[in-house]
Order: sequence, then C-alpha cells, then structure tokens
Amino acid sequence: EHIRLLSEVVAAREAAQGMAIGHTRFAAIVETPDALPLLGAIATADPRVVALGVGAEDLSTELEAIPGADLLYHFGMMVVAAARAARIQPLGSVGPFADFSDLAGYRASLKRSRALGFACQACIHPAQVPIINEEYGPSPAEVERARLLIAAFDAALAEGKGAVAFEGQMIDPPVVERARRLLARAR
Repeated sequence: EHIRLLSEVVAAREAAQGMAIGHTRFAAIVETPDALPLLGAIATADPRVVALGVGAEDLSTELEAIPGADLLYHFGMMVVAAARAARIQPLGSVGPFADFSDLAGYRASLKRSRALGFACQACIHPAQVPIINEEYGPSPAEVERARLLIAAFDAALAEGKGAVAFEGQMIDPPVVERARRLLARAR
C-alpha cells in the first residue's frame, strides 16, 4: 500500500515536471520484521519497483541482533526468491554493509552474495563502488566462457547430440540459460 501511494505521488510530480509517467524507479528496502512475510507483495506492488533488498542495520536492530552473514543469510535468500519471482533485481548482500574500512571483507561478502543470486548492491562509501562493479558485473573471462559454452551447446544440438560436454562438465538447458543471462547482464 505504501509503494502504491508513493507511486501515485511520484506520478503527479512527474506530470508536473513534464516527465514521462513511470520514469522514476524504486528500490524497496525492507527494514522491519513485520514486512518480511510481505516481500513478494512488495516486489510486485508497482511497476516502478525494480529492486528489492533488506536494510541490514535497521532489521538487525529491530531483531535485537548483530548484523552479519549468519543473521542475514535467511532474509537475504527470502529477498532473492521474492525478487527473482517478481522479475526484479535482488539488491544487497549477506555480509557487512556499514564497515567501509574493511574492503576485503566487503568484497568477500559480495562474491558470496553474487553466488547466492544477488544482482546489485547499494553503497555508503565511494571506495565500495569499484568493488560492487567488479563483483556484480561479469568479468571478461566469465563472458568469454559463457560465449564458448553456448557455442558448444548449439554445435552439439546442430549435430543431433542428446548430451553436451563442456570443460569436463555436462551442460544442459539451465546451464546454458545462466550463460545467456550472464551475457545479457554484460550487455
């Protein structure tokens, strides 16, 4: 309800400014325990919502807990599932956010979070920006591997093969789809 109301207010402002209605996008950040069961509804509340995340510091405070990977893993995975189901970006990580003095820890957290399905991250310090770009953006090696994997799959299908091997592993449609999505992200 809050998101829909906010969308109405923003639409009126966009119209007043001569902007296209829908120009402004929302990143919904859940910060209270009572909102956690509503992640799916929040993610699909309005087309302006393009990302969903958990406010780690606020949620931790509300839960009277210390923010960290153990606490944030469960809620982070709820965000990934709700966001992916809504076809929007899961925002965040399952590690420290506020400690911008530990860039190595931040990088490790993002690396783990990307492997868990997160797609983007906010930051509170300029030093975090290149780390976010490096860890959430596909590397040139990943892009090249994805291209080769898709080519191997397509070639095997063209030859009528039922099973495809690539770099010593069996590849099937879900693996190829991940490679296609990686290439789309790289574009």
